[in-house]
Amino acid sequence: MTLPSRQFGTWNSPLSPRALAASLRLDDVQWDGTTLVWLEGRGAQGVLVAQSGINAPRDLTSDLSVRARVGYGGGDFTAAGGQVYFAGPGGRLYRQALDGGSARAITPAFGEAAAPRVSPDGRWLAFVHSYERNDCLALVDTDGQTWPRKFADGADFIMQPAWHPQGTHLAYIAWNRPQMPWDGTELRLLTLDYDRDMVFAAAAETLAGSETVAIFQPEFSPDGRYLAYVSDQTGWNQLYVYDLQQQTHHQLTTDEADHGAPAWVQGVRTYGWSADSKYLVYIKNVQGFESLWQYHVRSGTASRVPGLDAYTNLAQVAVAPNENMVAVIAASTRISPRIVSLPFGEPDLPAHLAATPADPPTIAVILDEGERIHRRAGTETIPPEQLAEGQPVSWRGHDGETAYGLYYPPTSQQFTGIGTPPLIVHVHGGPTSQARAGYSPMAQFFATRGYAFLMVNYRGSTGYGKAYMDKLRGCWGVYDVEDSATGAAYLANEGLADPTRFVIMGGSAGGFTVLQSLVEKPGFYKAAICAYGVSNQFALASDTHKFEERYTDSLLGPLPEAADLYRARSPIFHANKITDPIAVFQGEDDQVVPRNQSDSIVESLRARNVPHVYHVYAGEGHGWRKPETIEHFYNAVLAFLKQYVLYA
Repeated sequence: MTLPSRQFGTWNSPLSPRALAASLRLDDVQWDGTTLVWLEGRGAQGVLVAQSGINAPRDLTSDLSVRARVGYGGGDFTAAGGQVYFAGPGGRLYRQALDGGSARAITPAFGEAAAPRVSPDGRWLAFVHSYERNDCLALVDTDGQTWPRKFADGADFIMQPAWHPQGTHLAYIAWNRPQMPWDGTELRLLTLDYDRDMVFAAAAETLAGSETVAIFQPEFSPDGRYLAYVSDQTGWNQLYVYDLQQQTHHQLTTDEADHGAPAWVQGVRTYGWSADSKYLVYIKNVQGFESLWQYHVRSGTASRVPGLDAYTNLAQVAVAPNENMVAVIAASTRISPRIVSLPFGEPDLPAHLAATPADPPTIAVILDEGERIHRRAGTETIPPEQLAEGQPVSWRGHDGETAYGLYYPPTSQQFTGIGTPPLIVHVHGGPTSQARAGYSPMAQFFATRGYAFLMVNYRGSTGYGKAYMDKLRGCWGVYDVEDSATGAAYLANEGLADPTRFVIMGGSAGGFTVLQSLVEKPGFYKAAICAYGVSNQFALASDTHKFEERYTDSLLGPLPEAADLYRARSPIFHANKITDPIAVFQGEDDQVVPRNQSDSIVESLRARNVPHVYHVYAGEGHGWRKPETIEHFYNAVLAFLKQYVLYA
């Protein structure tokens, strides 16, 4: 059947702004015995959900929003001993039984808490605490009967505490400014001592890491022999183990792939130990496409975990504490995130998922290969073939070196386009981040309307090795700007995009690239969309949250020595060069890139009558959480593109 032709960008799409606003966020998943607990984001509310065995999932929290607020958040909860411990309102930690009942606070309301971990005997809760810009590792009894106390400090930042299974040690990650956690961190090990009803740090040592080597996610093996961690000392994030008996380090993985992730938030996990300490189950990231692998510690062999071939994006590995079962948040470019679990290990393992005749029916889905789907972020009412499939692309940058990205072609089962499509060049935030092959509602929203969509992993992005990431040192505003432009030109040369209808789009650090691109390359883009973008690098260095206040030391240089570079890379000082139409969006309560950064740019646009729209969202911070904000944002962007790109 011949499909009717219609102008690119005007196609009917199965994805509406309201549908995007209604989607869930799946933020984390963990086990307590055979009970699976996960965190859902429902608008501005964080809700814990539990599922025991094959019973239906049920909400654990309703009146309390679960959300940790140390830095960018993360490390929201942990589950152990039939209890869940979580960060909630007032920066307090709460305890709640998995089998029912109400939550009760176990820490007072001061500062912020994150990354709680329960001691093996169930008596103590270690957690990261931040108060008045001072971070520490704190300890409180799990009943909340005593006042929390500082357990370890002496560093600007702390994350990822982990207990030894015999309670003899506690490991954590620490680092100091101006390093970011992907630049250089230390793996610290505390030797613990007990006196009556108290636990003390009898000794402390640094096992790995430095100002130039980043360490990530320490985890003890259940048998207590090894401490696993991820290190980038070879130029890639590789898995290592430290033998506590022999006091030796051993590198396990060697592929040119990343087995860790930049710790933008607390509680990130890319691997886990099996209950018998025989396996490490881990995520391998190859140019944004991820797969799940298992490493047999004794034999030193690695193999891919079968059953997840449909997914190319994985997060938050959680291994069951009593059987060879792993849960992850899984997605692909055409499958929205799901909570899934499946067995791993030897192929002759018994079928743990088989139900007994007495078991009630389950609402979960069990596929032939053993995958069980516990929760879906979206309704999945749209067949995958109606969605765009993200494709890896690479091209030569302005200096001849390679840059990478993901390309989503215009996709429809109703229409064919006329001519070549307009292209949206999307620049991720960070800038130390990566556009991975997961489900992007934004990419699908535009691709199914007839736009080509390019997600640029410019030099400086993670996932391509440390040398690629370090390219952005001192060069923020160069490689991101140039790689975005050469990526657009590459697709146009391939006949995949209309060179007269390029649009650049990004938020936060990506928003800076949008503004800087309009300054450096006027007329190259037909229009631009900027969300909470950095316009003044001096203000960013002095008026942002603690986590990123020294980030520009590496991206641009330390002040005052690099003042000239800060001025050159601050779009506000060159705003008179911005003449292309632009839509600007900003959260009223943004503490990372405050509203004045957008206000100053818009003031210049108004004074010079540059075509623009400006929307400020009350009650929103650094990104949108409210359904009404998300719906309005996409409707506003569509209207802007119609006026300044499709019909201009």
